[in-house]
Amino acid sequence: MYTYNDFDEAFVRSRVAQFRGQVERRINGSLTEDEFKPLRLMNGLYLQLHAYMLRVAVPYGTLNPAQMRQLAYIADRWDKGYGHFTTRQNIQYNWPKLQDVPDMLEALADVGMHAIQTSGNTIRNVTADHFAGAVADEIEDPRPVAELLRQWSTDHPEFQFLPRKFKIAVTGAAHDRAVTKAHDIGLRMVRNDVGEPGFEVIVGGGLGRTPMVGKVLRSFLPKGDLLPYCEAIVSVYNLLGRRDNKYKARIKITVHENGLEKIQELVEERFAAISEGFTGHDQALLAQIEDAFAPPAFVSQSTDGYEAARLANPAFRSWTDTNLSAHKADGYAIVSISIKKHGATPGDATSDQMRVMADLAEQYGHGELRISHEQNVILPHVHKADLAAVYQALREADLATANIGLASDIIACPGMDYCALATARSIPIAQEIATRFDDLKIEHEIGALKIKISGCINACGHHHVGHIGILGLDRAGVENYQITLGGDGTETTTIGERAGPGFSAEDIVPAIERLVTGYLGLRNDADETFLRTYRRLGMEPFKAILYPAEDKANAA
Repeated sequence: MYTYNDFDEAFVRSRVAQFRGQVERRINGSLTEDEFKPLRLMNGLYLQLHAYMLRVAVPYGTLNPAQMRQLAYIADRWDKGYGHFTTRQNIQYNWPKLQDVPDMLEALADVGMHAIQTSGNTIRNVTADHFAGAVADEIEDPRPVAELLRQWSTDHPEFQFLPRKFKIAVTGAAHDRAVTKAHDIGLRMVRNDVGEPGFEVIVGGGLGRTPMVGKVLRSFLPKGDLLPYCEAIVSVYNLLGRRDNKYKARIKITVHENGLEKIQELVEERFAAISEGFTGHDQALLAQIEDAFAPPAFVSQSTDGYEAARLANPAFRSWTDTNLSAHKADGYAIVSISIKKHGATPGDATSDQMRVMADLAEQYGHGELRISHEQNVILPHVHKADLAAVYQALREADLATANIGLASDIIACPGMDYCALATARSIPIAQEIATRFDDLKIEHEIGALKIKISGCINACGHHHVGHIGILGLDRAGVENYQITLGGDGTETTTIGERAGPGFSAEDIVPAIERLVTGYLGLRNDADETFLRTYRRLGMEPFKAILYPAEDKANAA
């Protein structure tokens, strides 16, 4: 893993000291809330519906055990004993007191973490494939590049006041687990005709009120050109992006209004002008960073005990069927720890659970943890001989739910329970859906299914790319939930189609149940997933199930 050098340490400490003074001036009244707002946002501090919320960056989702334990300590010391993992691989604390925030930032700095650029119109936390460095279908570990982008973008003097927030995602694998096509810049590692690694550069993707799938700006960009090319893209956006209307300020609108060819022309022109100025320093730095991401020393040992445990314990077998992924090293597995126990808040982990996961990473996982954009925690390197012990420890911590990729593994934004922007609740809806499918005991029969819920049009729950998307809105003071179908956030990214009229809070869970159980009768066989069935049949049969004639009159 990358660890902070002396420059990083001094920079983060200076920002904490600076913000401590700003908080003191806000508390003693020297700063008004309007004056304080841009200062707190530069340090990841929001003012939400009920309290302040501190958003902490987890760059490319990677943590070590000491960092996870510190997150647990912060939750106990200054919050309510839990944290919320988000779709941007961050963690959020929902109840800090303003006077405590500088101490929280100081505690983060103690373990090489911070909250800088987790808000504001800047380049946000750079995200990556949560299986990076472990998964079998990978060309290269994308995290060194993500770290290079993090260092380049943090406090970049030209990009502190962009037209809007700017998000970058990176993947080094064939299968896209980083939702690259829904980002302002998506970077997908590919090889050229002679086998050299480089990047397909995608630009202008995004969700929110105007969802768009990103477009390919360059089909192959050599690795060595990545930093100046990204700088060229953001420079062009900074110049052309609209500042007259925040809802039309993202780069997806810039690309749409100017056309991809025009953006390509300007980016290439800017790239030609600045690339020589990098003079190879970025590549020398990248080489240093790559050394920090050397793979762990994998060991060779028998997996006989693992196979025997699978045969002997059906619950363990079920967990291994859903929560493990193929690892590139023989005898190893990638473990996805579900933070989606049926009926619990998606993405929430208690401080005790964080400590258990840190202990497991230390004892069995070569000291690494990842946060996934799907709000789960990953142990990327676990030998199969240790899986039974890991499972037992997770069971004792209430973390062994066998539902990764199933109906109850729901992405949900905080919604109206926390967020000042939300117009409808999303957490209770997610909880009710998960509980309902657990009661029916058909999740495993249903198979792969992505349900995603947002509590407002800003789409923090990624509902546009859910196989089933749910958008909660306020309609004349009443919560109303629209359903979209056929969305997909992988390498075949698709924006879901709206099915029809929305449902009330009381009717949305029965509607989802009707939809999913109806799909079981439509699929060709048990191997045909919900998404594949939808793509084969289209909207109409699903719409007929969702809106039976007798219910149409009641649909809002």
